[in-house]
Amino acid sequence: MPKFSFTAIDSGGRERTGLVEAPSADLASTQIKSMGLFPTKLEEDRGGRGARAVLGAKATGSGRTTGRRKPIVIGRPVSQKGLTTYTRQLAILLEAGLPLLRSLEVLGRQEKKVAFKVIIEELADNIRSGNTYSDGLERHPKVFNRLYVNMVRAGEAGGVLDVVLARLSHFMEKAERIKGRVRAAMVYPIIVLIVAVSILAGLLTFVVPKFQTIFDDMLRGASLPALTQAVMNVSDFVKNHFGLTLSILILLVILMKLVRRTGPGAYVTDWTMIHLPPLGDLFRKALVSRFSRTFGTLLSSGVPILQALQITRDTIGNTIMMRAIDVVHDRVKEGEGIAGPLEGTNVFPAMVTSMIEVGEETGQLHDMLNRIADTYDEEVDNAVAGLTSIIEPVMIVFLAFVVGIIVVALFLPIVRIIQQLS
Repeated sequence: MPKFSFTAIDSGGRERTGLVEAPSADLASTQIKSMGLFPTKLEEDRGGRGARAVLGAKATGSGRTTGRRKPIVIGRPVSQKGLTTYTRQLAILLEAGLPLLRSLEVLGRQEKKVAFKVIIEELADNIRSGNTYSDGLERHPKVFNRLYVNMVRAGEAGGVLDVVLARLSHFMEKAERIKGRVRAAMVYPIIVLIVAVSILAGLLTFVVPKFQTIFDDMLRGASLPALTQAVMNVSDFVKNHFGLTLSILILLVILMKLVRRTGPGAYVTDWTMIHLPPLGDLFRKALVSRFSRTFGTLLSSGVPILQALQITRDTIGNTIMMRAIDVVHDRVKEGEGIAGPLEGTNVFPAMVTSMIEVGEETGQLHDMLNRIADTYDEEVDNAVAGLTSIIEPVMIVFLAFVVGIIVVALFLPIVRIIQQLS
């Protein structure tokens, strides 16, 4: 009876090789699958030549991996949207019954970005060498964060990698949507502010100096009104020290970023963000939604509660919230529940702690956390819509007020000149 040498992948993603006896290649493949393996290469063994051919192919593939030149990458090899798409596609392929290695090969071939394509190929090579998928992800921390790696590891341990990847892609889509809404709320006021500053700079640099020449000729050294003199002084400073003014603004931005990187600076900045009206309420709701979604997704994926709290803490991005989660982590480690310590931090709304308490009592904490996240996603939507409707007239009034002050300051001396002439 013919013998067939094979290379296959087991349920854990590890590569296995061996030899089977079967009347044909189809029956040999069926026999391999009955062993819980998925064959990736099958050749008839003729006096050991087939086995050598398989080993030779493996060695050649390994040589390509070590000889592959990595492209020079500036920034992230893939965007957050691209990573979400990759995760969703991988989950669909696994749900369809395709083995992990084969799925990675398919995604690697269709990937357009060279840098991310190399990473996917390295992940596939890592599985061929007998390691797990999560081990390969851990080697690329700039692309796959701790949340991503630990959820995949939990899915591998439970044998539900396809389910976990589907949850992870859903979580990433939701998080990106919330982030986009918050950005959308900030774009309009920033644009209006830039326009206002540009108009103000143009008035002070080009318009006001011409009026100053007229006033010097007509008033012949007479004193100007206080408001007019203040505007003239500002105009002189901006015109004669434009480079210095621009440098001061740039230095202020750099200084704010440097202060943000320090512990006290980060604390003050984050505290201001969640308490500054009217943006503070929006930021707080977005943070609560992110905490609930991250924590709930980790728990539903099988990650232990203490590890889930630590991962959520590292990915939340706000110092105030991080300190609150640290307190909860320590109290839970001592044997307490989650709702009580959360309420004691005075960071989370009462409704959130009440719903978490109900989730703990019913044993459906992860489901309750996802419901909280859905609720606060809707509240963020409403807050963004309300904030946009408020900011628009406020910024217009502010711009009109600033321009109005300059106009009034320029007309006061003109009134005096008219009175002198009459």
